[in-house]
Amino acid sequence: MADDKNQNKDAYTLILDAIDTGIYRPGDRLVESELAERFGVSRTPIREALQRLETQSLLTRDGRSMIVASLDHNQLAELYVVRSELEALAARLAARHATEEEINVLRDMNEADRALIGNPAALARANRRFHRQVHLASHNRYLFQQLDLVYRTMALMATTSLAAEGRSETAIKEHDQIVDAIAARDGEAAYAALKAHISKAFVTRLKSDAAAAEKG
Repeated sequence: MADDKNQNKDAYTLILDAIDTGIYRPGDRLVESELAERFGVSRTPIREALQRLETQSLLTRDGRSMIVASLDHNQLAELYVVRSELEALAARLAARHATEEEINVLRDMNEADRALIGNPAALARANRRFHRQVHLASHNRYLFQQLDLVYRTMALMATTSLAAEGRSETAIKEHDQIVDAIAARDGEAAYAALKAHISKAFVTRLKSDAAAAEKG
């Protein structure tokens, strides 16, 4: 029974990672047999993983097939509202509870990320690591769980706002402001800085989506 549980977890994680890294993109059809062959997992845990992802609204059913879900404008707006509030709360709590070591890690991460400017895909992965570190520094397990769910849904975004011209440099400066506020133990400033950061990312995404729609 324990082996089955591990196998189920592996199948779920493998599929989720494939969506997150863009191997499977919104609209792509997921076929049990193909997934089982790709990941070297039997079809039963694949089927159970697909059902789990469907209950989380990461997959949608098209007849008997499963396809990777996509976010419409309203869903995207709703997601950013929730993300903004939860992430800002995490920053506020991090200002209260983060250890000096955690703050140093945040500084080191953001400094290292400067070398990734010009590589949106790599910077997007580093950006998730930075934000996750802020979530951990909040020292609130329930908030962390909710943010984990938000970030799973964000995997349905086909592009990153960091690909927009100038956004990478600006985002790293905004990260500096967030870390400075956390280090100063200023919860309200940390809350405001992270909320503004998410708002600017959302505006960038909306502009990018509008430009893409116009070209289409």
